[in-house]
Amino acid sequence: MTESPEPPAPRAHAHSHGGGDAQAHAHSHGLVDESIVRSRAGLQAVAISLGILGLTAAIQLVIYLRSESVALLADLIHNVGDASTAIPLGIAFFLRSFRAERIAGLFVVATIFVSACVAFYESIRRLIGPQDIHHLGALAAAGVVGFVGNELAARVRTRAGKRLDSPALVADGDHARIDGYVSLGVIASSVAIAVGVPILDPVIGLAITVTILKITRDSWNTVRHAERREIG
Repeated sequence: MTESPEPPAPRAHAHSHGGGDAQAHAHSHGLVDESIVRSRAGLQAVAISLGILGLTAAIQLVIYLRSESVALLADLIHNVGDASTAIPLGIAFFLRSFRAERIAGLFVVATIFVSACVAFYESIRRLIGPQDIHHLGALAAAGVVGFVGNELAARVRTRAGKRLDSPALVADGDHARIDGYVSLGVIASSVAIAVGVPILDPVIGLAITVTILKITRDSWNTVRHAERREIG
C-alpha cells in the first residue's frame, strides 16, 4: 500500500489591490504589510542620517563662532539645509505615499538652491569686507568633521534608497556624498589662510557655491527622471 503524499506546507502569497495614487502593493497573509515595512525602514534611514548631520552641523557651528570662516559658514549652512531635507522625506515615509516622496524630492532640490544663494551672499560680503580668521587648526578639523558626517549620512541614505526603490532618498544620498567633498574645501581654506593668502577664504566660499549649484542641477535631473519613469 502506497503512502499518500504529504500536503504542501502553507505559504504566504502576494496579491495587489487597486487604489489611489497608484498604491497597488503586495502583502503576505499572516505577515506585516510590505508598505509598513518599507515605511519603517525609510523612517529609520532618515532618522539616522538626520542625527548624523545634526551632530555634524552642531560641531561646525561651535567652530565657526570661534573662527568666523566664510568657507566654513558656507559648508555649515549647506549641512543644516541638507539635514532639514530629512523632514519631508520622513513625512513621506510615514504617510507611505509615493507622491509625497516625489514632493519631498522637489523640496530637497529647492533647499539645495537656497543654501547656494546664502553661501554666495556671504562669500561676496566677505570679499568686500574681509575679516580676520583665527583657530585654523579647529577650522581644518571642522572640514574633516563635515566630510566624515556627510559620507556616513550618504551611505545610510543611498543604501536605504536603493533597497526601498526611493529615488528621492537616493538623490539625497548622492547629494550628501558630494557635500562631503565640499567640506574638504574648508580644509583648503584653512591652509590658504595659514600660508598668508586669506583672500582665498571667500574665494573658496564662492567655489563651494558653484559646486552647490551643480548639485542642485543634478538633483533636479534625478527627481525629474523619477517622475517621468512613474508617469510612463
